Amino acid sequence: LAAAQLLRFKSAGMKLTVCVEQVAASGGYMMCCTADRIVASPFAVLGSIGVISEVPNAYERLKEEGIEFQTITAGKYKRTVTPTKKITKEDIKKSTEDIQEIFNLFKNFVGAQRPQLDIENVATGDTWFGQDALDRGLCDEIATADDILLEFVDAGYDLYEVAYDPAPEGVGGLFAGGLPGSSSVANEAGVAGWRGVFRSAVRGVVSDVKEEVMSELSSPMKDMNSVERRYMAKDDSADRIRMEE
Repeated sequence: LAAAQLLRFKSAGMKLTVCVEQVAASGGYMMCCTADRIVASPFAVLGSIGVISEVPNAYERLKEEGIEFQTITAGKYKRTVTPTKKITKEDIKKSTEDIQEIFNLFKNFVGAQRPQLDIENVATGDTWFGQDALDRGLCDEIATADDILLEFVDAGYDLYEVAYDPAPEGVGGLFAGGLPGSSSVANEAGVAGWRGVFRSAVRGVVSDVKEEVMSELSSPMKDMNSVERRYMAKDDSADRIRMEE
């Protein structure tokens, strides 16, 4: 989770300020509640501390068409609410219990990060704009991100912008870390494994071939002198033929 990544800053002793310019709802609020200081713009939306689950069900329509799904499972609750089976009261009961368990985890996480919150009052799935969110303790102050940056500048801090810059996917970038089988390439491949490496290689080869073909097609025109261009055959019938009454 992104919230877990933000908590790594705090565990390293860094003070974390999060600015909400537009929306920090549901999972977004789970992220921003980890901050030591939450700043929201006047029209930012915060909250939506809740859980939702919905699945379309086509059982009756499939039954009308004479289509029956056979699902084989091991474990009483391996499949409860699905698009293709007839939903029972027991399925609904189990799914509701699961959703409630997730909701409790969400609510407890937010409450642990911001103990000043009246968690039962705000964990309703509702959302609030800037000032209303401030009144309920979902943020600490109302300001824009630019206001906060200028505040740090005036206090003598250096500002740095950090951007994610992934390695190029071409053939050159693929083996930039070493030959296949080396630890660096294996680490870069990560969970995707060699399938990700293969896709990158194919994309790189296709891109290189495309550039070479386009270069070859355009080179004759570049090398052609003005005389050759002048006498190249072209369709000028539209200029030579006209209709008259």
